[in-house]
Amino acid sequence: QVQLVESGGGLVQAGGSLRLSCAASGRLFTIKAMSWYRQASGKERELVARITSDGTTIYADSVKGRFTISRDHTKDTTDLQMNSLKTEDTAIYYCNAFALGDYWGQGTQVTVSS
Repeated sequence: QVQLVESGGGLVQAGGSLRLSCAASGRLFTIKAMSWYRQASGKERELVARITSDGTTIYADSVKGRFTISRDHTKDTTDLQMNSLKTEDTAIYYCNAFALGDYWGQGTQVTVSS
């Protein structure tokens, strides 16, 4: 079992920055990858960024060059630094751990105003 708690969401103007953090606890040694997903109103949940246990990262085309995912093993956190935010980045952002199963946080709202 893995438990995830997100923090750092909020309201920001377009062009601004936010940093999301996901604190993990439980059977952390089983985690193979940590990801951030998002779901905008009326849309399906989509992958934003992923970091695997060997440090490999992947990003959605829409966030490449603007978002950075990182993992701090000393703090058991996975962060998503979001720069140059756009209104279309508005969504609920979810932390995901791929371990012996899929685990999800409760989500944190990010709202980007024009």
